[in-house]
Amino acid sequence: TPEGADTVALVSDLDVTIGEIMSPVIGAVSPDTTVAGAIDNLVHREQVSEVTYFYVVDQAGVLEGTVTLRDLLLSRPGQTMSEIMTQEPFAFSPDTEISEAVQAALTMHFRLYPVTDEQGILIGLIYGWQLFESVAGEINAQAGALVGLDKEERVSTPLMDSFKMRHPWLQVNLLTAFAAAFVVGAFENTIAQIVALAVFLPVLAGQSGNTGCQALAITLRGITLGELGDFPVKKLITKELILGALNGFIVGLVAGAAMWIYAAGTGAGSPPMLACVILVAMTGACMCSGLCGGMVPLTLQTCGADPAMASSIFLTTMTDIVGMGLMLALATAMVL
Repeated sequence: TPEGADTVALVSDLDVTIGEIMSPVIGAVSPDTTVAGAIDNLVHREQVSEVTYFYVVDQAGVLEGTVTLRDLLLSRPGQTMSEIMTQEPFAFSPDTEISEAVQAALTMHFRLYPVTDEQGILIGLIYGWQLFESVAGEINAQAGALVGLDKEERVSTPLMDSFKMRHPWLQVNLLTAFAAAFVVGAFENTIAQIVALAVFLPVLAGQSGNTGCQALAITLRGITLGELGDFPVKKLITKELILGALNGFIVGLVAGAAMWIYAAGTGAGSPPMLACVILVAMTGACMCSGLCGGMVPLTLQTCGADPAMASSIFLTTMTDIVGMGLMLALATAMVL
């Protein structure tokens, strides 16, 4: 395998460790190497851009320090690397998870990181861009995972393989849709007497679903970037619950006004009460969707499942059942 960045393995998800994707060591020198010797080493390389740092290692290969090219150029030719090096540099271990490494990289912003074993021996290098490419691949895969697409599926995946990956989740979606339909069917008489409610069912489902997807997206982003390690889950859920209430109330005011106008225009009974039903139902549905948007991926993660896999299927079902059930139940109690 040739040296340099071209040897770096591309990663597409976070279920890997640093040791699996690290590159060979480039730029290792002994402590007694002079500045002039290091520059000579640099000049005679085929690709000077390969070297970002010089890594100072002893005879056993233990990492003692690092020297940047800037430090090298500003030092006297006769100085040794041990004199100008930065001692005890930060290093990853080969067992470090990518998610943990990304968190460290977000703070340090280095281009290249050394990898050392338990004895401190330099065994490889990891490029900063690799870490963030892994996150980008994970986030890109989430878009499909949310609707039941396998992360391994690509445009070139054979037809039957794609069918086997997708179809089981469509069956799950069908079962959850039956649950929502059962709730609506339980209030068939209410809908028959107040036809205006049927018009606003998709409005309620759409708004609560979007609220839930927003909460789901920010939760998945937090899981992917490892942010939830420092941010209490209880605080996240409380935040999404309050955001759902605020957004639901404001949207509910507009939707309630629209219901009032529609009900009055079509001759439906009790327009003010119907408007109140929409307002309360919209607020409750958005609160539920915010709560579910945060809880669904966290629950899947706790159970050992992929937190992104088909989250939107379960989220949509919960928000539909609660939102539609709440609206129809309130209409039955308050209007009929």
